[in-house]
Amino acid sequence: MITLALSKGRIFDEIMPLLASAGIAVLEDPEKSRKLILATNQPDVRVVLVRASDVPTYVQYGGADMGVCGKDTLIEHNAEWGGAARSGLFLPLDLRIARCRVSVAVRSDFDYEHAVRQGARLRVASKYTAIARDFFATKGVHVDMIKLYGSMELAPLTGLADAIVDLVSTGNTLKANHLVEVERIMDISSHLVVNQAALKLKQAPLRRIIDAFAAAIPPAE
Repeated sequence: MITLALSKGRIFDEIMPLLASAGIAVLEDPEKSRKLILATNQPDVRVVLVRASDVPTYVQYGGADMGVCGKDTLIEHNAEWGGAARSGLFLPLDLRIARCRVSVAVRSDFDYEHAVRQGARLRVASKYTAIARDFFATKGVHVDMIKLYGSMELAPLTGLADAIVDLVSTGNTLKANHLVEVERIMDISSHLVVNQAALKLKQAPLRRIIDAFAAAIPPAE
């Protein structure tokens, strides 16, 4: 049995054409079903639905043989484990789906450039603390990190933080909350992650899926 860890939403929707290229179709709509394990048209392949941030953990510990998650999630996971190799993860493909970016955003009335030039110590709220720390360290900006998991836009609006580091797609949520994107840290897309032990034990079926994905990946823009 091959177990694939996916999260609901954009990644799930955009991985469907790649799964189809491997001859795999999920038999139930995760938005309509209460099941957390979904069957496919292949009796030896199933999908488990987990939080996006949990995908690398499920793959690392063998709860899934492979999974799909954003580069942001992988960076944060690998920061805790000292790299993908140490966590037993193999990262064969950038699938080029669910694209977005990690950016710095502040209140529209906050002079971010002046604060940076003056060497101010910034309070930064983020779910992506490893990415944020590395970015500001490279700039030589001193920050106090505040770890948050949701409603990131509230942090500057309530005075909890001067800035946030978060995923941005269209920027509409920032605008709706009177925030502005001031720096783009990195572009993000979703990657395939595979358990290294599983790759040895189930090499043929896993390789078949990996090769099918590789052939069907959208071209780089």
